[in-house]
Formats: sequence, C-alpha cells, structure tokens
Amino acid sequence: MAIDFELMDGGIALITINRPEKRNALDAEHYEQLSQAWTRVRDDEAIRVAVITGAGDKVFSAGADLKSWIGRSVPPAEFWQTQKGMLLNRGLEVWKPVIAAINGHCLAGGMTLMLATDLRVVAEHATFALSEVKRGIIPANGGTQRLPQQLPHAIAMEMLLLGESIDAATALRWGLVNRVVPAAQVMETALALARRVAANAPLAVQAIKELALRGQSESLSTGLRMEQLVQRVLQVTEDAAEGRQAFAEKRPARFTGR
Repeated sequence: MAIDFELMDGGIALITINRPEKRNALDAEHYEQLSQAWTRVRDDEAIRVAVITGAGDKVFSAGADLKSWIGRSVPPAEFWQTQKGMLLNRGLEVWKPVIAAINGHCLAGGMTLMLATDLRVVAEHATFALSEVKRGIIPANGGTQRLPQQLPHAIAMEMLLLGESIDAATALRWGLVNRVVPAAQVMETALALARRVAANAPLAVQAIKELALRGQSESLSTGLRMEQLVQRVLQVTEDAAEGRQAFAEKRPARFTGR
C-alpha cells in the first residue's frame, strides 16, 4: 500500500505517504486509503496521537497527482456527497492530536494537509507553497480557509495570490511550524513530541483540541461556556482521579482514557 499505517508503542499511529516516485502525490485510490487511515485514527481507542509524514527525504507531499485527475469525469451528484472519502484537511473531525513530520517540500494539497495538523516538525530544506492559482484552480481542502487563520492576513494573502514558495526558516518565523531541524532529526523529533502528548490524559487532550478549534468560529462567551460544560464532564472521569492521585503521590500519572 502507498499509505503505510503503523501502530507504535504508546498509542502513536504513524502514517506514511509512500509514493516517493510520484513526489508522494495522491490519486483517487490513495486518497481513499488516506481517508481510511484517518478514520482509524479517529475511531481506534488504542491511538492517542498520530504522526503523518512522507517517504524519502525530498517531498512531504505534492498533493493531488494532477495527471490522474485531469479529464476525470465526476457525476454532478458527487458534489453533494459531502461525507464521501473524508480527509483530515477536508473536515473529518479527528480530535486526537496530529503531528506533521515534514521531511521535504510541502506543496499544494500537501500543505493543506499540514495546515490541518496540530504540531509541525520541519526539515531545514523544506519549502511550502500553495501554487494552485498558477494552474487556474484554488487550494481547496482548507487552503483558502486555514491559511488566513494561521498567518497574518497580508502574509496569507501573498502566499495565496502569488502562489510562490517560502522556506522553512520563514515558516518558523511566521509561526507556521513548531520546529525546524536537520533532516535526519525530523522523525525523531516528531515522535518525541508524540510521546509527550500521548503521556497526557487522552480525554483532556481531545477536549482541548476540540475546544480550541471550535472556539475559532464561536464568540468568547460561547467558548467559555463550552469550557465549563466539558470541565464538568472531565472532573468525574477516572483519569481526573488518577491525575489528582499521581500529583499527591509525586509520581507520573497512568491515564487510561476512562
């Protein structure tokens, strides 16, 4: 399979886009495989955090395999099949944290995928671009929506309207990524972050992610009220009791997601 899935110790799911000969670009078949991978991350209670990367050391993903999509006939009814083949960047609700290990150039649909992740570790040689405007199309699957949320307006619009690339140092300076490291350290650094996330209370982790993302489209008063409601739910969980007990006993907590 070109979408490799590995469940590692500690509840870490490693997803690898494995088409280096195609710049890790995705055709319809591989998008479907990726959709299945995200659904498993969402539904498998053994998974606490996911890491997404690309095979090789040149390209994280170039997005859609355009040659496979050119001239493809799509029935009009498919436009209203909004839940078909859902992806992380297309709107699938995955509240478990996702870490992007960007091993190379992050382009088009590869960048919209990155924009849907929560933490980002990037190789020094990586570049980032949403160049769809140069092909007569738009950076769909979140490009026009998430980039202006994650960057200052003028900077986001420059990337969207010019379609030109930025380097890893610029992405770090603008706060688009968390870490820029030598290429050989990308996966090691991403997995280290994943282990730290996975050690925390999984219900609280998922609640934090959902509240943070939903709050972007809600008023402050609504967001604060949502926090109160979720806190009431979490306070009576076994994990909350374990957290209190571990603190009192000065030991690491052993969370179970209950």
